[in-house]
Amino acid sequence: MSSILSDATLDDWRVRLIGLLQQQPGDDDGAHDLNHFHRVWACARQLLDAHPDADALTVLAACYLHDLVNLPKNHPERHLASRQAAARARALLAAGDFPAERLDGVAHAIEAHSFSAAIPPQSLEARIVQDADRMDALGAVGLARLFYTAGRMDSALAHPQDPLGEARQLDDRRWALDHIEVKLAKLPAMMQTEAGRKMAEQRLQWLRDFRRQFCQEWRTA
Repeated sequence: MSSILSDATLDDWRVRLIGLLQQQPGDDDGAHDLNHFHRVWACARQLLDAHPDADALTVLAACYLHDLVNLPKNHPERHLASRQAAARARALLAAGDFPAERLDGVAHAIEAHSFSAAIPPQSLEARIVQDADRMDALGAVGLARLFYTAGRMDSALAHPQDPLGEARQLDDRRWALDHIEVKLAKLPAMMQTEAGRKMAEQRLQWLRDFRRQFCQEWRTA
């Protein structure tokens, strides 16, 4: 299986994958919409520049189809969503003329992208997809997605008296701001590629700067 594909071939498949997505049942989750898939692919392309031996078409398909099954973060079967998405993606791609020899790679990358599924990525393509998806949880867009998702889960913005959690245990299910240190601060060290780690560290620093500024403005006494 050759990993070298022309930009025109990738662009053609990207259009086809977007069309495939648009045929699926609608989802009102603005944190996992088509723009999210565009951003994940854009980030993956940057990571692919550092890993030209990775199969770009496998990465592309997984970037656009990884959330075909998207369950809320507080859903009891959230940890199964990526497996369900992988099975659905495999069926949809197999029904078309997607290269059969790439189906296993796409399915694995989709299964392994999920934080809650805890499936270790075994291929370079899966590592790139996981990094690119997690990158969208960091930086300015990641911050917007954080508060958007917290609102959908009825979480409050921050603890009224102790937003930094200096004298309490952090709880990101109750206080949205806590999510930065509870989960997002761990992501750079969990990145699978060196390029991903460097990018994630920069975006995390932006989040921490925001957190400090937020707390300065939040305090009322």
